[in-house]
Amino acid sequence: MDFEFSPRVQQLKRQLQDFMDNYVVPNLPLWRQEIGDGLQHPACMEDLKALAKSEGLWNLFLPALEKEHGGQGLTNLDYAPLAEIMGRVHWAAEAFNCSAPDSGNIELLHMFGSEEQRERWLAPLLDGSIRSCFAMSEPDVASSDATNIQLSIRREGDEYVINGRKWFISGAAHPLCRFAIVMGVTNPDAEVHRRQSMVIVPFDTPGLKVVRNIPVMSHHFPGGHCEMVFRDVRVPRSNLIHEEGAGFAMAQARLGPGRIHHCMRSLGQAELALELMCERAADRRTFGRYLHQHANVAEWIALSRMEIEQARLLVLKTAWMIDRYGAKGAAREIAMIKAIVPRLHTTICDRAMQVFGAMGLSPDTPLAELWTWGRVLRIADGPDEVHLRTVARQEMEAAAERRGATLPYLNTPDFV
Repeated sequence: MDFEFSPRVQQLKRQLQDFMDNYVVPNLPLWRQEIGDGLQHPACMEDLKALAKSEGLWNLFLPALEKEHGGQGLTNLDYAPLAEIMGRVHWAAEAFNCSAPDSGNIELLHMFGSEEQRERWLAPLLDGSIRSCFAMSEPDVASSDATNIQLSIRREGDEYVINGRKWFISGAAHPLCRFAIVMGVTNPDAEVHRRQSMVIVPFDTPGLKVVRNIPVMSHHFPGGHCEMVFRDVRVPRSNLIHEEGAGFAMAQARLGPGRIHHCMRSLGQAELALELMCERAADRRTFGRYLHQHANVAEWIALSRMEIEQARLLVLKTAWMIDRYGAKGAAREIAMIKAIVPRLHTTICDRAMQVFGAMGLSPDTPLAELWTWGRVLRIADGPDEVHLRTVARQEMEAAAERRGATLPYLNTPDFV
């Protein structure tokens, strides 16, 4: 496996880092002020989007999307260092049209959408003129098992009638959100993985209501994590994505790349937390020594660096495997990084907060916010337990195939 980045990616890294340093980071105070004033979409974001688009830093994430269709043609491995740079500021990916849930919805529509759906919904998403959300999780069932989903999508003539409730739907409160891709049950009597389908529901459809924007760990995120109700919502049958019964398979296709993108960005936030920790440890003294001269703080710094490097290598391996074998072929690696990276993310942020003391708990540093987002990722896109179960199951399947192979290593005595 060769993880050396091409000259083009090296150039994009420099260009993206310069953009972050010159435009995104200087806008942090303005962004915070406008969010504090109640704006869900700060005005500075549209300026950043226009500038990023003019510099060619746009739609970097989708390997199958070539330039003539609005993409960059980068592989997942190419995208990894770029996503890490964006991740240092949790809202920065939107400036480059690379943020969830739009990136996943773009991929769904690109792979499975009809020509009409691509023209009406995909084109403006790629242009960045609208946003979208993905309505999958439900309050009444354990949605980490997608076969539990209950929302009803009933065919009635030339329409689908939708009834049910969704929650923690990211982006649904964004003022530019124009539609939801909704996953629900079209045939409750079908085989368990063929019961679900996905339909496009425009946000102005009667019967669709955003009930509330749910705070996460007492934080309000721009765009929100919303609860939505669907009461006799009617959409034309042409709004069905791909075919009836394909919802479960499409969800798996969508979630694989989405999970690795989250991990790539998490590494950027972990790097920032480590940098902040080192700055603080070099500046503050206790009991006659700088903080980094105390053994426990030095250990935190060393462990943080080693953990980031280990996790980054596994993320790059996973990206490399997705590029060659698809998300299904990299299922074990995707599960591993999704369980590993958010844990190291919160662990490193926690160490940095401890080094900062009370200041680390305040809004004066980004650490509390970074920690919160890392904690969210231990549940979002599947909780840790689901991913650990996947890894364990594959390990046991492999063990069954080689059953007895370890017997020669045992030193049990022979009895006559």
